[in-house]
Amino acid sequence: MESTCRVYNEKVMDHFKNPRNVGEVENADATGTAGNPQCGDIMELSLKVDNDVITDVKFKTFGCGAAIATSSMVTELVKGKTIDEALQVSNKAVAEALGGLPPIKMHCSVLAEEALQAAIDDYRKKHPKA
Repeated sequence: MESTCRVYNEKVMDHFKNPRNVGEVENADATGTAGNPQCGDIMELSLKVDNDVITDVKFKTFGCGAAIATSSMVTELVKGKTIDEALQVSNKAVAEALGGLPPIKMHCSVLAEEALQAAIDDYRKKHPKA
C-alpha cells in the first residue's frame, strides 16, 4: 500500500498539515458553501470585501486532506484580489498552485472553485452595485 506522502506532493501535505486561513471571517460580507456528494466533502468560505477587494477570507472544510489543502490554497490565491479577479481563479489554478493533485482528487479543487463562486454570488446578491 502506498503511503499518503507518496500520493500527495510536499506542497499539498504542507497545506493539509498547516492550513492557512482556517475559520470564519467575523462579520463576513459573504459566505459560500459547496459539497461533493461523491465523497461527502463540504467546504464553506467566508469573505470580507473592502472597495471590491477581498481583504480577508477563511474556510471551514469537512473532508479529506486534498479538500483541506485546496481550501487553504484557494484562500491564499484570492486574498488581495478584486471580486472580478477572484472569479478567474479556476479549479485548475488551485491544483497547479499546489503543484498538482492525484487525478482521483481533482474534484477537491472543483469544490474550492465552487465554494468561491458561491461566496462571490452571495456577495453580489448582498451588494448589487458592486
